Amino acid sequence: MEERMSSASRPFDSQGRAYHIGLRRGDVPRYVLMPGDVERASRIASSWDRSWQLAQRREYLSYRGVYRGVDMAVVSTGIGGPATAIAVEELLELGADTMLRVGSTGAIQEDINVGDIIITTAAVRMDGTSYQYAPAGYPASASYEVVMALIEAAEELGVTYHVGVTASTDSFYVGQGRPGHGGYIPSWAKNLMADLRQMRVLNFEMESATLLTLANIYGFRAGAVHAVYAQRVKDEFVAHAGEDELIKVADEAVRILHEWDEVKGRAGKRLYYPSLARA
Repeated sequence: MEERMSSASRPFDSQGRAYHIGLRRGDVPRYVLMPGDVERASRIASSWDRSWQLAQRREYLSYRGVYRGVDMAVVSTGIGGPATAIAVEELLELGADTMLRVGSTGAIQEDINVGDIIITTAAVRMDGTSYQYAPAGYPASASYEVVMALIEAAEELGVTYHVGVTASTDSFYVGQGRPGHGGYIPSWAKNLMADLRQMRVLNFEMESATLLTLANIYGFRAGAVHAVYAQRVKDEFVAHAGEDELIKVADEAVRILHEWDEVKGRAGKRLYYPSLARA
């Protein structure tokens, strides 16, 4: 069924809904959790005190709800940087200013176990989407407030966590050093994991570099926290390992950020990020 959009550059429908995520201004609060998995979005929403579904289009399933008095939303992004960038662009148009990736990951350091939690401080940009926005050398770093809130949440909950650099790729198989179909593995991919391990990179995943690059460009707060499903060094994979802990850490981190924001608001302080303070 045909439907005319507001423009080809920033397409919104006649009801003001963003073309991809199907949401309009007022639907989402400032805090948004962003899992890749649609099912994890539903699990996150069910962990709140109350929640309701907003929309579902393509890979973008969204809920809004309240957790311990904090108004928040969750929007799934699907897999990879392109879909993540679309969600970020449209959520910013709708007023969100704090976005946390809540993902699964594969650890590449031997001391990280399946089921542990990894908090990302920055990402190696091995994706393609972030290069559509900024050249090589531009940092994909997490917002310091988000990193601090994630660490505090993990400490309060007593979960096992690790803090450090993540590698984001556009390929789950060959791009992360796994053999492709028929055993295909180019020479550069054979040594990839070993090289990154020497650089003290903690894990592979597929979305953080895009999210964090856009956060630095646009001036919104962002971070990433992951549950370790795969232990690449030990060749172990347990689907959904640590997911309950992951969701709890993400929820609590948003609660902590909200508390800090309330304190800043009462003190009459402007937001740290100038672009948001001017909005």
